[in-house]
This record gives sequence, structure tokens and C-alpha cells, in this order.
Amino acid sequence: MQERDIVLDVLGGVKGSLAGYATFISETANPTLRQTFQQMRDGDEKFQYDLYKIAEQKGYYATSPNASQQDMTSVKSALTTGTTTSMM
Repeated sequence: MQERDIVLDVLGGVKGSLAGYATFISETANPTLRQTFQQMRDGDEKFQYDLYKIAEQKGYYATSPNASQQDMTSVKSALTTGTTTSMM
């Protein structure tokens, strides 16, 4: 297995665990356990971002081009007003 494949596989796995944390945190009533899950999520988010930056530098992960200011304003407006018609 190539290094690129391993890095992308790990990124995908961490992405999945981050989605799981959202469920665990929202469904946990015990404050101590909830805080533990939040700390674990925060650590995984930092790890994911650090690994992403390495993957991007090595050319393993290509990002999409930056959105225009007009696109960002349209999305922000749609999210703020609760409509999506301006995005289509």
C-alpha cells in the first residue's frame, strides 16, 4: 500500500469518527462522559487537520478552488434566512 493511500484512508477514518462524536455528545446525559467525548473529538479534529495539511503539501489531497465573495455571500444569506433558492 502506498503512503498516499494510507494517509487518505486514515483521513477518511477520522472523518467517520468525528461524525460519530456528534451523535455521542448529543445523546450523552452524563456531564463527565460528555466532556470526555468532546475532548476526544477536539483531539481528533486537530489530528485530522494536521494530517490534511501534510497530505495537501505532498499533493495527496487536492482542494477545491476558493469560492468567490459573491458565492460566500449567497450561501451565508441562504443559511441565515433558511432558504436555499438563492444557491441554485
